[in-house]
Amino acid sequence: MTPMRRFASPLLLLLLALCCVTATAQDRRPPPPPPPPPGDKGPQQNWPAWDQLTAQQRDVLVSQLRDRWNDDPSRRGRMMDHAQRWQRMSPQQRDQAKRGMERYERMSPEQRDQARALFDRMRTLPPAQRKQLRDQWDAMTPQQREDWVRAHPPSPEDDPD
Repeated sequence: MTPMRRFASPLLLLLLALCCVTATAQDRRPPPPPPPPPGDKGPQQNWPAWDQLTAQQRDVLVSQLRDRWNDDPSRRGRMMDHAQRWQRMSPQQRDQAKRGMERYERMSPEQRDQARALFDRMRTLPPAQRKQLRDQWDAMTPQQREDWVRAHPPSPEDDPD
């Protein structure tokens, strides 16, 4: 075997192996980007059904819930109650709840305190007394509302924040 052939054969094998490695490296596609964070409208995109999401995309969606579940074991029962109640709601009830949550998110901290105190009190009353309290609330001045909230603070477990 000539020295040139002895040198060319391993070189040829090395080049062939290098071509195979680069070809397989280029064949890998990056995973699809994770969904935008909540509230970020971003570019409008038609997202697939849950079963078509990648494991990474599903993880992005459930990571906040997992963190909340793990961070405060004392709230786990409440979280499970909320999830079960959500499952029992009709589509109309869910829409109404979503609108209420959006309205709550737009409130100032003072308005949130008032809403929690009022809700905490109203859910203990029969319908006729609820209407009476709602009418009284509507007639109150801002100062009277603040005084009422101080006199009827919401229970700490009612704080969704």
